[in-house]
Amino acid sequence: MTQLHAARLLSGRARRFGDDVNTDYIISSIRKKATIDEQVLKQYLMETIDPSFAASVRSGDLIVAGRNFGCGSAMEVATTVILAAGITAVIAHSFSRTFYRNAVNNGLLPIECDTDGIAEGDALEVIARERGVLVRDVTLGIEQDGAVPSGIAADILRAGGLVEYVRASSTAKMSS
Repeated sequence: MTQLHAARLLSGRARRFGDDVNTDYIISSIRKKATIDEQVLKQYLMETIDPSFAASVRSGDLIVAGRNFGCGSAMEVATTVILAAGITAVIAHSFSRTFYRNAVNNGLLPIECDTDGIAEGDALEVIARERGVLVRDVTLGIEQDGAVPSGIAADILRAGGLVEYVRASSTAKMSS
């Protein structure tokens, strides 16, 4: 079992979205014109889809979505604003390639699995396995196998994101 799997055990409330949630739905282009400070922008998270969403988010909530989550522009702020809101993972059937990479680089855990049966507000657990994770919908008693990043992407997540990964790598090289 890798350290990433051993270290990750999440539980939280499902915050449900559908397919093709693009980065401009995550945080509107209009809001990004004023600032890219995620601490300011978190109050507008998902406002295009659900204007009341940001105010209802609790730390530890888990975004659950369908296919192609994070499509659209490659702005990293779409991942950092999710983290700023206290959400540490997104569980989706699939991710856009750029969002997935931005998530890893910023320490937001992307989990791929079949999310069709998960409903808004369901209690979820993400349980470490030797390969991947198990996503358990405690409310419905449904379990799905999930995939998490592996290899260097797992190392980056373990470090807390790309900046911390590079910082730790540089420190290790300097002390040897």
